[in-house]
Amino acid sequence: MAQSVRKLFDIDSGALSNPLNVLRRVWGYPEFRGMQGEVIRSVIARRDTLVLFPTGKGKSLCYQLPALCMKGTAVVVSPLVALMRDQVEELKELGVVAGALWSEQSPSEAAEVKGLLRSGELKLLYVTPERIAAGGLASMAGSDGLSLVAVDEAHCISFWGSNFRKDYLALGRLKEMYPGVPIVALTATADPHTRKDIVRLLNIPDSEVFVDSFDRKNISYEIIPRSNPKDQLLDFLKRHEGESGIVYCLSRKKVEQTVEWLNEEGIRAKHYHAKLDPALKAANQDAFRMEEGLCLVATVAFGMGINKPNVRYVAHLDLPASIESYYQETGRAGRDGLPAEALMLFGMQDIVQRGRMIDEGDATDQVKRIERAKLNALVGICETTGCRRQSILGHFGEYHAGRCGNCDTCTKPMETWDGTEAAIKALAAVYRTGERFGVGHVIDVLTGKLTEKTRRFGHIDLAVFGAGKEFNAANWQSIYRQLLALQLIRVEHDEFGALKLQASAATVFKRERTVTLRRDRSMTRSQQRQENTSSYSSRSGLSERDREIFEALRLTRLAISKELGVAPYVVFPDTTLIAFATRRPSTPDEMLGIQGVGRTKLERYGSLFLDALELALR
Repeated sequence: MAQSVRKLFDIDSGALSNPLNVLRRVWGYPEFRGMQGEVIRSVIARRDTLVLFPTGKGKSLCYQLPALCMKGTAVVVSPLVALMRDQVEELKELGVVAGALWSEQSPSEAAEVKGLLRSGELKLLYVTPERIAAGGLASMAGSDGLSLVAVDEAHCISFWGSNFRKDYLALGRLKEMYPGVPIVALTATADPHTRKDIVRLLNIPDSEVFVDSFDRKNISYEIIPRSNPKDQLLDFLKRHEGESGIVYCLSRKKVEQTVEWLNEEGIRAKHYHAKLDPALKAANQDAFRMEEGLCLVATVAFGMGINKPNVRYVAHLDLPASIESYYQETGRAGRDGLPAEALMLFGMQDIVQRGRMIDEGDATDQVKRIERAKLNALVGICETTGCRRQSILGHFGEYHAGRCGNCDTCTKPMETWDGTEAAIKALAAVYRTGERFGVGHVIDVLTGKLTEKTRRFGHIDLAVFGAGKEFNAANWQSIYRQLLALQLIRVEHDEFGALKLQASAATVFKRERTVTLRRDRSMTRSQQRQENTSSYSSRSGLSERDREIFEALRLTRLAISKELGVAPYVVFPDTTLIAFATRRPSTPDEMLGIQGVGRTKLERYGSLFLDALELALR
């Protein structure tokens, strides 16, 4: 190991062989979390390793720390340039020699990184999958060669994964390109099918596998039918005033309309989607990283591998593609372990639109079947009357007893009712209209609505016409969504969203099956506001005085980050500032004992934050 690296950390070579010592001195964490220690020992022992940790459980440490303990340079394959730059920035703040190579960087920057690689000083090199597939990195490395290859967001290699990328397929050659170099594959989104694909496609059949709980206890889940989406979103965002978050929309047009409306409502928002001007897209992403209290409205083009730890909320205005997508996208909130909230609004039209997107896509029939199954599973979670967390974790093969106390169905249990008669009417309306029409028209028939279509097709003469007047259209929408989740009906997307009966519907018609349905809540905006008034102080456990100190420290952090041109969380994360505010250290030694304060950061920022604390306590 290069002398400059030992000097940088002020650690001798013997100390560098102790992972826990490196953790404490460099990162400032007292102990490993969960299975981190076991994974790190496996990697240092040069074993191929598959790491399945939820976002926020410290996957990156599982290859970053071994890179400091092993001879040579660790290569990290990452799907996004923005993520690579973010992680390199954070590592440099810790005093680690790190760099990145990608196609569009300046020649001088690339030459500097390559020089560090040849000299053997570079401990971590971040590259895109295209760059590592081109080969040649081992020959460029210093005398110690490559220590390991880490494949981040490894689910991208799998057709079953939520973000399949063709450029990841070339990574199947890593074992032959770099024989003897251990491969570490990491992901936060992998059901059993995806896990098998990762191992097979990366050719690491004998890898050590570490699966930590996928339960993100700090995230509260709320999934509600879309009624008045603007009011629903506004009420949600009002309780996150001054906090950073993401709002996901399905289309670029909806992203732009939502941003315009939010800014008119006084909520500072920026937009992000794939067709946005590249310079503006990069500027908006940087603004989200660098600023506090910004709402980023985006399509799913944004967020994979997002490194910002203090995202306090994620809202979906449209149905995601799958449970994996929902889990991954909501997982961008609360990476620091502090309380965060996830809201999803959905409706029957979402299901129809998602299904049409699958059928009209250019994927193979096998992939389309997988995508339809994933969509059906997500609809089931939306319509469940049980614990959301239990259903989500069950999809990933993890048992949860339910009653988590941190999802809407647990905090406000759903009322259920015997919907057998309503289900018979709903199914009969589909059958009597010839299984040729979408849900809107079928509901018009049930509620006895005189329209051009009900007259033209003679449906006003059917026995089912007006048979469902006891419920309004919104109630019937809910009933049909639940029948879809119960697999009593299906949507035929290549017939313009026509509803079709499943074979299982016969058991309902014959009254051999009781249909239990969820009763959707109806709630006024004023009632919602009363329920949604919990402050950040109460959610994070801070007293009002501690909150004042925390805000003062945030201002100090923001000033430092602006001066250095780095994201605020790169200086110190919120968790460290909260510890400063509650424990109130008065000396460097007391500060060094706080999580997130390593020796390098203490030297750089310790006196500034001690001064800020002293001023805030006056």
